[in-house]
Amino acid sequence: MKPVKYLASFMAVALMLCATAFSKDSNSGNFDLTEPATVGSTVLQPGHYKAEWKGAETAVEVSILQHGKTVATTQATLKQLPNKASADAVTLETLHNSKRVDEIEFDNRSEALVLSGM
Repeated sequence: MKPVKYLASFMAVALMLCATAFSKDSNSGNFDLTEPATVGSTVLQPGHYKAEWKGAETAVEVSILQHGKTVATTQATLKQLPNKASADAVTLETLHNSKRVDEIEFDNRSEALVLSGM
């Protein structure tokens, strides 16, 4: 009887860990920059990045990571898209002869990050 009890406990813990892992992924996504662009007060160079966010729809704290290290942070809001995005996409805004990341859409997701103009 004890092996069944331990197996049930192990399965419960494993399910909780899986749920935690999946919930974290729901608040993150990858994107690529093809030209230098500003996020917050940081100029990001072309490359592959990961965005992670937490908070409510109207007040989201975003961390931008590259190679597992946070390289920029900013505020954003979540925007509901009419359809799921068909690919990762970054919208840039030109301000004073420089580019700023304005919006990030993630492949197969129905929400996008709209970054604040800080």
